[in-house]
Amino acid sequence: MATPIMVVGHRNPDNDSICAAIGYAHLKNALAERAGKADEVAYVAARQGALPPETAQVLGEWDIEAPAMLPHVHVRVGDVMTKDPVSISADATVMEAGHKLRKHNIRSLVVLDGDGAFQGLIATRAIANRYIAATDLIDQGRDQQDVARDLMASLGQKVSELTESNVLVLDKEALLRDVVDDLISSELREGVVLDDDNRCIGIVTRSDIAAPPKRKVVLVDHNETRQSVPGIQEAEVVEIIDHHRIADVMTALPIQFLNLPWGSTATIVASEFRKYGVEVPKPIAAALLSAIMTDTVILKSPTATDVDRDQADYLAGILGVDATEFGLDVFKARGGESNMPMKELVEADSKEFMLGDVPVLIAQHETVDLAAVMDREDEVREHMRTLLDAHGYEFVLFMVTDIMAEGSQFLCEGNRRVVNRVFGISCTGQGGTWMPGVLSRKKQVAAKILG
Repeated sequence: MATPIMVVGHRNPDNDSICAAIGYAHLKNALAERAGKADEVAYVAARQGALPPETAQVLGEWDIEAPAMLPHVHVRVGDVMTKDPVSISADATVMEAGHKLRKHNIRSLVVLDGDGAFQGLIATRAIANRYIAATDLIDQGRDQQDVARDLMASLGQKVSELTESNVLVLDKEALLRDVVDDLISSELREGVVLDDDNRCIGIVTRSDIAAPPKRKVVLVDHNETRQSVPGIQEAEVVEIIDHHRIADVMTALPIQFLNLPWGSTATIVASEFRKYGVEVPKPIAAALLSAIMTDTVILKSPTATDVDRDQADYLAGILGVDATEFGLDVFKARGGESNMPMKELVEADSKEFMLGDVPVLIAQHETVDLAAVMDREDEVREHMRTLLDAHGYEFVLFMVTDIMAEGSQFLCEGNRRVVNRVFGISCTGQGGTWMPGVLSRKKQVAAKILG
């Protein structure tokens, strides 16, 4: 069975984070198939939050399956269990059970009823105890022939007579660390995993938990622990594809870390398709082009490079569209700022950063209708103050970026002095501060604040 490798972007995912994961998973699977390793690894796109409206529209229009939510990458019971364990019928004999135990060099067999449902386990311990019980006849004054006959009779007993039903049942999705103590303290020191039809799909033994495997992950569009999936310290990061500053994700071994100063992660992914000569299917081209256009604000952001423009033209050519018009349509899908839930408006594209020893939050909402957002300023600021208090941020900075006017309105709650000092402005209070030409959180805002 192929080992799954999760390809996942940052928390509060934006369009680039999700579409880059989709594109890169497709590319890596194509390369694995080319190398004859498709049965060994399977790259699976995942996400850490809700789909942005523009992403939902692109995926829906091009019939692309949305990546599944990935709540964590802690080791689960399902990651260590032996799948499809060796089983035996409850009507089989103890001799048959002994043969299977020796053949497979295991300590227990799963016992099934006539319909294949789980009944319990028969372990070498139970068979050994039955053998020892037969030798007790000697202490009772019985001759050796009686003992031999009893031992022979024990081999013909039904497995059901020695089945242990008091077996620890585990949830496949349970965190391994949460069940270890129960497993060690259980009488059999083994646990089983059952499906909804009471069929055994896995067994977990002490040897399985001695050196549990790590879940494999490819990180896209980030390389910061605070932005990564919970449990990342327990996982094996096998690759990183990113266009942000190098941060604090650690790996035990050298990996491919592709970090390039381009406008979007999707640009890097598109260039990898071309580098390896892998055809880009139209749906993947649409997803990648949408991500390039949103992350570079239709190639107007100072983060946009000639490489971004080249890759956008390449993908647009595959689709037979104008890249700018395509990008505008993607942005229009965001719409609805006048009645958008406040959490979505402020937090959908927000990132935590560490300013010295204190966390800060920089959020951004890109729009073609700045007035609609500013009409809700009081609500926005109230939500920002809620975030400030709940997470202990030094400040919360909200950039409302007007794509057409090519600038951002700064709204700040908390220690505004930091933002004022960095940008040489005098106020980010009520009404906010218009910042002409400021389009990029990464290059024009976060870099200045954190530098």
